[in-house]
Amino acid sequence: MTCPLMSRVKFFKKAELSVRIMRKRLVRKAFDVILGISMNENLDDYEKFWQSFGKHIKLGCIEDKQNHKRLGPLLWFFSSQSEDQMISLDEYVENMKPEQKHIYYIAADSVSSAMNAPFLEKLLEKDLEVLLLVDPIDEIAVQNLKNYKEKDFNDISKEDLDLGDKNEEKAEAMKKEFSQTCDWIKGDKVASVQISNQLSSSPCILVSGKFGWSAYMERLMKAQQVDTTTFNFMKGRRVLEINPDHPIIRSLKAACIHSPDDQESLQAMVTSRLWSRLSEPRNS
Repeated sequence: MTCPLMSRVKFFKKAELSVRIMRKRLVRKAFDVILGISMNENLDDYEKFWQSFGKHIKLGCIEDKQNHKRLGPLLWFFSSQSEDQMISLDEYVENMKPEQKHIYYIAADSVSSAMNAPFLEKLLEKDLEVLLLVDPIDEIAVQNLKNYKEKDFNDISKEDLDLGDKNEEKAEAMKKEFSQTCDWIKGDKVASVQISNQLSSSPCILVSGKFGWSAYMERLMKAQQVDTTTFNFMKGRRVLEINPDHPIIRSLKAACIHSPDDQESLQAMVTSRLWSRLSEPRNS
């Protein structure tokens, strides 16, 4: 004789399994339908969908790790080569240079703000496309996604940017040549001073450390009044990167070598020149 209780347990287990299977099939079907819309030659339908549900797709990258591979192809972002029309990650990867190893991105308040940032100088010069993350949730979504089609996401506002063309011998020689200058201008405002490989026209930039929040994310978290302990733990260190080919940096190097003891005047000159350029307003 079968125990009624055991029968109910078996029934509910079977029902639970059926619900799980149905859920997976419905989710898979929904993704297939959305992907089909996004791949349609007429993108008007997907553009309407994105305007209504884009934030939910990004939120899925944060909360639904099991479906990262399905969510990735649905994401749209502006880029340095497409400021007016959003592109998909598939389009970005398709446009990548043969030797390019990373998907570059920068988070900012707007497209114009991102495009005017000095972080892009060398990338634009090399014709390397950069995703412009202008929605507060974008950076978190991308960081949770981590990579797309085996290409890691790389924040260009952080130190030691890898552009795939680093000459170790030349970099070491440059580091040795400017070591005295870097040590002198460090002061107590930054964690370190390094030679930059991403500047063309600016004398220097202030980047964030590899670990922790970017400067943009820090501003967002500060506005949200995140508790002090969490904020201090996640706050990235600041690194000043200098452009060794810029006249200002060259003049500082010469002054540092020929007048190493005139600390007060040199410190005033360094502070006024470098930090005035860092805080110089840029056109939006």
